[in-house]
Amino acid sequence: MRPLLRSVVEDHRARRVDPAPGGEDPSAAASAPSADEEILDAYSRAVIGAAEAVIPSVLSLEVRSTAGRARSGGRRAPGEERAGTGSGFLFTPDGFILTNSHVVHGAAGVGATLADGRRFEADLVGDDPATDLAVVRISAPGLRPATLGDSQALRVGQLVVAIGNPYGFQCTVTAGVASALGRTLRSRTGRLIDNVIQTDAALNPGNSGGPLVNSRGEVVGVNTAMILPASGICFAIAINTARFVAARLIRDGRIRRAYLGVAGQDVPLPRRVVRALGLAAETGVLVLSLETDSPARRAGLREGDVLVGFDDRPIGSIDQLHRLLTETRVGVAARLAVLRGSRTIDLQIIPKES
Repeated sequence: MRPLLRSVVEDHRARRVDPAPGGEDPSAAASAPSADEEILDAYSRAVIGAAEAVIPSVLSLEVRSTAGRARSGGRRAPGEERAGTGSGFLFTPDGFILTNSHVVHGAAGVGATLADGRRFEADLVGDDPATDLAVVRISAPGLRPATLGDSQALRVGQLVVAIGNPYGFQCTVTAGVASALGRTLRSRTGRLIDNVIQTDAALNPGNSGGPLVNSRGEVVGVNTAMILPASGICFAIAINTARFVAARLIRDGRIRRAYLGVAGQDVPLPRRVVRALGLAAETGVLVLSLETDSPARRAGLREGDVLVGFDDRPIGSIDQLHRLLTETRVGVAARLAVLRGSRTIDLQIIPKES
């Protein structure tokens, strides 16, 4: 053996045999987790904790429809039932469940099964195809609602966990990150759903309506869609939007909206502009596009404008604007405060019913 190689081998043997400084057992030092292992353990604990906190609130929904079942030749027989599946989650202790509109819209009946195996018939409280959200309800003791978080506090790159029932596999857990915020997604009614969360947490058919949660086990979104054949591009409706829509559905069973005809996105405003113009909020709604013959276009709004106020109330986000555009605003003139360039202008707008 060459002298240099012999020296390396002997040094390696000495390091293995000699006790560690302070008399520590070298075998114990070898079994201590590395920094990488500690990071992986922390990630696993976060996912496990989030899943365990929310799984008791997640339900598998079985939807029965009288639309008819496909026969040979593609025709449907009237009155025959067709089954579909989806997910939902409890958000109140008295049995109200959030899910997607496309899961339960037009259903003749909905069966709901909890993670503990209990099965109930659910009543449709209301659904809103424009946001792809719906509320159903079950009556049962000992229900455990999920904790709702704040989607406005979510950050790109933050850990998120999706829970649902893809292809009937109950309480399946997938993990990923919030890939992007402030996306828009077109609903089945043709209206854009704003402020949508993009995630790479895997979603599959049957995940629709399930919760997207953060590492603290707080629901930050309602899983709604995926893009095929893309991999890792999935979407969830922000829980701040869902919270507002659910409250209206519980109260009225539907949402009658005023609308402006604007597609927008939340944007931060430069602090110097906020201070110079005395704006009440540090964020606004950037106008991305305008619908043809819409109230917004007739009022003189332009693409690139930033909405900062409606009817003398500050607009810091799309959610705030949606809250203001209720049925009481239909046909009623209002003042729209707009940041255009470095100055604010006032436009008069008359919302109409969507």
